[in-house]
Amino acid sequence: MVDITADLVKSLRDRTGAGMMDAKKALIEAGGDIEKAQDVLRAKGLAKAAKAESREANAGAVALKIEGNKGVIVEINSETDFVARNEKFQDFVAQVIAGSDGSMPAAIDGIPTEEAVAAQIATIGERITIGRVASVEVGTGAVISYVHNRLGNNIGLIGVLLGIESTAQKAAIMEIGEQVAMHIAAAAPQFLNSSDVDERTLEHERSVAREKAIEAGQPADIAEKMFEGAIRKYYDEVVLI
Repeated sequence: MVDITADLVKSLRDRTGAGMMDAKKALIEAGGDIEKAQDVLRAKGLAKAAKAESREANAGAVALKIEGNKGVIVEINSETDFVARNEKFQDFVAQVIAGSDGSMPAAIDGIPTEEAVAAQIATIGERITIGRVASVEVGTGAVISYVHNRLGNNIGLIGVLLGIESTAQKAAIMEIGEQVAMHIAAAAPQFLNSSDVDERTLEHERSVAREKAIEAGQPADIAEKMFEGAIRKYYDEVVLI
């Protein structure tokens, strides 16, 4: 067996940006030939995938699916919105959501998730990551979805998954749920109720209000009213209900 030294692995990693284990496996497969090992990584899409890892993936798309009273939403990130509109990327997003139960899928279309992502990076040429994965389930009621800037079937740039517990008729739940889901997409609230806002966040808002009062030269009683008004405005912006 060829001796794969640490220096040889490092040299291949420097050339390709591949991970340590991927570089070592490629060198073993290539019999220690660094040129052949580089081709092995390129053939597997791992060289390009590794090079893309340092770039930011701030665009992308979300996909949703609802089965009965349970819904799942998945966020797939890319570097540009241009890629998000690519049919191959959208097909990949659809495959991810199909294999998810509300947690990170172990495999995508029968391929281990890590390898499937690397293959997409090699094909598309941008960094792609699986971002947030979440699920919503209700006992009695309905799960409603809303997709804004739709790219495909249940795929878009913004997605909302909303669960409403209610014994009302499903048609009525769906009607109000669709309106609330659209509002969530537009307002992007951070909390459901004002009671959910944590004390650390409130203290930050208090400090901002105090600084404003001090700069304005206001007395303590006026400063307190300024704080109360600031908090009400803050709730309007970040609380759904």
